[in-house]
Amino acid sequence: MSCPDRHVLSALEIGMEWHPEAPGSGVGRMYHGLVQHLPRKGVNVSGLVTGSAPLRGAPSSIRAFAPASASLPRRLWALRSSAQEMLRAHTVDLVASHFALYTAPLVGLIDDRPLVAHFHGPWAFESRAENEPAWSVWGKALLERSVYQRAQRLIVLSSAFRDVLVEHYDVDAGRVRVVPGGVDADRFDTGLSRRAARQRLSWPTDRPIVLAVRRLVRRTGVPRLVDAIGRVRDQIPEVQLYLAGTGPLRDKLARQIRERGLSNHATLLGFVPDDLLPLTYRAADLSVVPSVAHEGFGLVVVESLAAGTPALVTPVGGLPELVSGLSDRLLLPGGAPSRLAPRIAAALVGDTSLPDAAACQRYAQAHYDWPIIARQIRDVYAEVV
Repeated sequence: MSCPDRHVLSALEIGMEWHPEAPGSGVGRMYHGLVQHLPRKGVNVSGLVTGSAPLRGAPSSIRAFAPASASLPRRLWALRSSAQEMLRAHTVDLVASHFALYTAPLVGLIDDRPLVAHFHGPWAFESRAENEPAWSVWGKALLERSVYQRAQRLIVLSSAFRDVLVEHYDVDAGRVRVVPGGVDADRFDTGLSRRAARQRLSWPTDRPIVLAVRRLVRRTGVPRLVDAIGRVRDQIPEVQLYLAGTGPLRDKLARQIRERGLSNHATLLGFVPDDLLPLTYRAADLSVVPSVAHEGFGLVVVESLAAGTPALVTPVGGLPELVSGLSDRLLLPGGAPSRLAPRIAAALVGDTSLPDAAACQRYAQAHYDWPIIARQIRDVYAEVV
């Protein structure tokens, strides 16, 4: 253990999915990082997630309670049974929740054990932003509230998300702790030049490249970014946008690209495997996070910086907090195409001085590397036991 002078804690972590089996999930990526790094900071971890049996590459203490494809009633029934078994078989000082849906059925089983809720985002509000039915949004909000009101501590990724909990879920601010997400900084440091990274990916070496790693949904702002690239093209004819990610807007975005005459300037990469992400970030001149709503953290920002690529972000949610300590030039004035395009163009032609690769990497290492974040999480857990 890295902290032998401290009492070792035992936590049961209730997650969503196991990252190696569902690599597109941000919550899954955070959960996976915690499972790897908390034991090194004095926390014995057991956990439950959806996935295969056995989970690929998981320690024996992390189990799948049901396949992710199982019906919701089956998943919840299996979750409750598995949780009962693990609470009997393991010493558990506290329960840590990463998804309200999979925690609410367990509240009666936890008894007097402390509950710490990791708030990864407002599930109900995100659903509303994607135009889900009002009854679904209301039900999700009610379920979330039941979990957050029970928790002794709530860990949020930014002060913006702390405000969401306090203002919309009536959570006492005194129970909330801000701990940002983590990144494996060493893994994202490829040691390659931008040109070498492009050659590895067979990307053009003679064009300015903008990257967006985003889920293709409305709240992430990707349609606006495509329109902005159309404006940037008028000033920089050789500009190239790569959009990495999947989601329900894929077909609409493909049509938008064709209709705007951007087929030679905007490319949908689809899902980029985890092992190619560091190379993908490194190959771009800059990445853009054009979110328009409900962005409490933005792990893609930290990953981009760790790879040595500056990330431009919109003034939404917790995004400004991620880059404010590095450079105010990384903060865009807004998410509309007319606000995005001039700043992207200025960055590409050098009219705006952005942090270089070394500065980006130093900042990510100092503020978001997993050993730092895991220690902070452990300190919050220690408050309740």
